[in-house]
Amino acid sequence: MSTDLAFPPPPARHEPVARKRRMPAERPDDTPGDENVAPALDDEAATPLAGPRRPGEAPLVPVAQRPRWRAARVRHLVLGLAGAASLAATAYWCLIASDLYVSETDVVVQRADMGAIDPGGLGGLLSGLAGAGGGNRTDQMLLRNHLLSQDMLARLDGSLHLRAHYADPRRDRLSRLYAADAPLARFQDYMKARLKVDYDDNAGVLHVEASAYDPRVAQAIVAAMLREGAAFLNANDHRLAQTQVDFLASEAAQMGKRNEQARQAVLDFQSKEGMVSPDGTLEAVAGTITQLESRKSALQTQLGTLEAYLVPSHPDVVAVRQQIGAIDAEMARERARAASPDPHALNRRADAFRQLQQEAQFSQSLYQTTLAALEKGRITAMQAMKQVSVVQAPTLPEYPARPRRLYNSLVFTLAAFAAAAVALLLVSVVRDHID
Repeated sequence: MSTDLAFPPPPARHEPVARKRRMPAERPDDTPGDENVAPALDDEAATPLAGPRRPGEAPLVPVAQRPRWRAARVRHLVLGLAGAASLAATAYWCLIASDLYVSETDVVVQRADMGAIDPGGLGGLLSGLAGAGGGNRTDQMLLRNHLLSQDMLARLDGSLHLRAHYADPRRDRLSRLYAADAPLARFQDYMKARLKVDYDDNAGVLHVEASAYDPRVAQAIVAAMLREGAAFLNANDHRLAQTQVDFLASEAAQMGKRNEQARQAVLDFQSKEGMVSPDGTLEAVAGTITQLESRKSALQTQLGTLEAYLVPSHPDVVAVRQQIGAIDAEMARERARAASPDPHALNRRADAFRQLQQEAQFSQSLYQTTLAALEKGRITAMQAMKQVSVVQAPTLPEYPARPRRLYNSLVFTLAAFAAAAVALLLVSVVRDHID
C-alpha cells in the first residue's frame, strides 16, 4: 500500500520587476514633485546621463536623444552654397563668357655676325657662317622682355587701338577691360592674361601667343609684335655699331692729323738742314774719313821708302810729307763735322732726324691700324644684324580657343565641393570638441 507523501510546494521565484520611474503625468495632482526631473525610461533601455544634475540647472538630456537637425542644416547649407556656386560658374562659362581667339607663332633670333671674319682666311669665313645660324638665348630673352613691356603695348595700342577693342561693351564684364581710356599701367596688368611669351630652352624657340575677341585682331597683334621686336633688336645693334664706328672715325681723324704733323716735321727738318738724310751724309763722311786714312797709310809707306835712299830735303820727300799733312787736316775737319760738341754736328742732327722719322713711322702705323679698324667696324655695323626668323607664321584662328568652358566648369565644381568637404570636416571637428 502506498502512502502519498505530500511535500510542500517549492517557494515561487520572484521575477525581477523592472523598476519604472513615474512620469510627471502619472503623479497625482496633489503629489508634490520636482518639475525639473527629466523623463526616464526603463533601467534596461535608459541611457546613462551625462552626470549628476545640480539644483537649478537645466535638465540633462542623454547624448543619444539629442536632436541632430542643426548638423543636417549646416551640411545642407554648405553643400547648397557649393552647388549654387558651381551652377553660377557653369552658367557663366557656358552662357555668358565671351569667345577669345588665340593667334600664335614660333620665332628664333639669329645673328649674322661677320665682324670676326679674317678677310684673308677661308677658315674664318666658314666659322663666321657657322655661328650665324644659331639662336642666341640672351637675344631671345631680351626680345621676350621687350614684347611684354609698356613700350610695346603703347605701340600696339597706337596702331591697333587695343584698349577700345578689349573694352567693347558687347563683351561680358568679367573678361573685358573696364574702360577704353584706362591708364597704360592698368592696361598692362590686363594684357598679362591676353599675351603670352615663353622661351623653350630645349628647342631654343620663342613662343608668342595673343588672344582677342576677333581672330584678325589677334593675328595682327602677333604680327605687329614680331615686327616691332625685330626693329628693336636691329636698332640696338645699329646703335652700338654706330657708336663704335663714330669712335673709330674720331680716332682715325686724330691719327691722321698726328701723322700729318709728324711728316711735316720731317720735311721741315730736311729743308732747314739742307739734306735729305743726315744719316746718309754721316755715312758719306765716315766713308771719306776711311778713304783718307787709307791714302795716308799709303803715303806714309811711300815716305818711308823715299827716306831710305833720299835726303830729307829732297823735293819728293817734301812733297809726300806735304800730302800727308793735307790728309791729316782734311781728316780732322771731317771728324769735327761728323762728331763734335757742336749742335750742328752730323751725329746730333742725324739723331734728331731719326727721332722725327721714328715718330712719323709710328704715327703712320697707328693711322693705318685705325683705318683698318674703322673699315672693319663699318663692315661689322652692316653685317652684325639680328634677324627674327619665323618658324611658324602668325596663325589666323578659325574657332575660339578660350575660354575652355567645360574644363573651367568642371574644375570650378570640383574645387567648390572640395572646399565644402573641408568646411564640413572643420564643423564636425568643432562639434566633437564641444561634445
